[in-house]
Amino acid sequence: MMNNINKLTLLFLLSFSVSFSQEKLTKKEAINLALESNYGIKIAKNNIKIAENNARIYNSGYLPKVTIAAGANYSNTTTEFTSQSGIETDINDAESKFYNTSLGLSYTLFDGFGRVYNYKKLKETYNLSELEAQAIIENSVLQIFTIYYEVAQLTENNRNILESLNISKQRLKRETYSFDYGQSTKLQLLNAEVDVNNDSIKYINTQRFLSNSKRDLNLLLGRNITINFTIDTNISFDLVFDYKNLLEKAKSHNIEMQKISKSIELSNFDIKINKSNLYPSLSLNSSYGLTKFDNDNTFTFAEQQSKGLNAGLSLNWNVFDGGTTKTKVKNSKIIADNLSVQKDLLTNELERNVANSLEIYNNALFILKAEEKNVETNKRNFSRTEEQFKLGQITSIEFRQAQVNLLNAQSNLNQAKYDAKNAELKLLQLTGELLNTEF
Repeated sequence: MMNNINKLTLLFLLSFSVSFSQEKLTKKEAINLALESNYGIKIAKNNIKIAENNARIYNSGYLPKVTIAAGANYSNTTTEFTSQSGIETDINDAESKFYNTSLGLSYTLFDGFGRVYNYKKLKETYNLSELEAQAIIENSVLQIFTIYYEVAQLTENNRNILESLNISKQRLKRETYSFDYGQSTKLQLLNAEVDVNNDSIKYINTQRFLSNSKRDLNLLLGRNITINFTIDTNISFDLVFDYKNLLEKAKSHNIEMQKISKSIELSNFDIKINKSNLYPSLSLNSSYGLTKFDNDNTFTFAEQQSKGLNAGLSLNWNVFDGGTTKTKVKNSKIIADNLSVQKDLLTNELERNVANSLEIYNNALFILKAEEKNVETNKRNFSRTEEQFKLGQITSIEFRQAQVNLLNAQSNLNQAKYDAKNAELKLLQLTGELLNTEF
C-alpha cells in the first residue's frame, strides 16, 4: 500500500514540474486566438466577404452589358435547274464563305425603380451578414469564456483536492506509526488507507476532467488540442448593473434585436421591388456589325461586305400578368407584418431575459459571499480539529469529516464564483456589450 502511495506522490511531483513549461493563457489571449483561428468565426467572416461581393456595383444591374459575337460559315453546294421548256442546267461545287462580327451594347434605362431598391437591399443584406457574423462571434466568445472558466474551476478544485490528499497521506503516515507502536487499531489504519485511495481517485478524475476541458478549449481556439497550458484563475466582479439601464442597452444593442430590425428593412425593400413590376421598363440596345461574303465564279458577286450601326429603344409594360405581381406584393406585406410581430415578441422576451439574468446574477453574488464565509468557517473548524486530532482528543472519523467539509466548502465556493461570472457574461451578451468589455 505504501509503495502505491509513493508512486502516486512521484506522479504528482512529475506533473507539478511539467507545469512550469506550460504556457500561461490569459483570457485576452484566448479571445485573440479565437478571433483569428476559430472555425465558426472563419466561416462567418467568409460569409461577410460573399455579402460584400454581392453588394458591389457589379451585381447591381446599373452597369451596361457589352457583348462581342463572331462567326464564320463555309458552304459547297451543287444545284440542278430545269426550266419550263425542259432545259437542264447544273451548277457544281459552288463555294461560298461567310464571315461576321459584331459588338453589342444593352442597357436598362428604367425598370420601375426595381434596380434601385434591389441595390439598396443588397447593401442592407451585407449589413445583416455583419450582424449575423457578430452574433456568431458573440456566441463563440461566450462559449470560450464558459470553457475557460470551467478550466479555471477544475484547476482550483484540483489544487484543493491535492491539498486534501496530502493531508490524508500525512494522516496515513501518522496512523502507520501509531499502529506500529501499538497506539491505534488496525481499523484506524485501514480507514486512513481507504481515505487516501478515495482522495487519489478523486484527484485523478478531476485531472481527467481538467485535461478534457483544456482540449475542448483548444478546439474552440482553432489550435492543436494537445497543447497544454495554465490559465488565470483570478476573477473580479467590478460591474454594477441596473435593470433600466440594462434594458435600454439591450433594446438598442442586442444583436438579435438589430437583426430583426434589419430584416424588417429588407422586407420593405421586397415590397418596393415587387411593386416595380407594375411600371414599364425602358431599354437601350445598340450594335455595330461587320459581315463579308467570299464567293466563287458561280455567283454574281465575287465579294460582298456590309458594316453599320444599329440602335434602338424598347419599351415594355406588363399591363396585366394574371395577378402574379399583385399576389407577390400582398405576400411581401404579410411577411413584413410577421417580422413586426416577431420583433414585438423578441422585445418582450428580451425584457424577461434581462430581468431573469439580472436576478440570477444578483443571487449568484449573494451565494458567492455566503460560500466565502462558509469556507472561512470550515477552515477555522478544520484547523481546530487538526490540533485536537494531533492531541488525540478526537477520532480519525471526526477529523476526516472536518476535512471533507472543508473540501466541499471550497468546491462550492468555486462553483458559486464561476456561476456568478457566467451570469455576468450572459448579461453582457444580452446588452450587446460582451465584445466591448475588458476581461
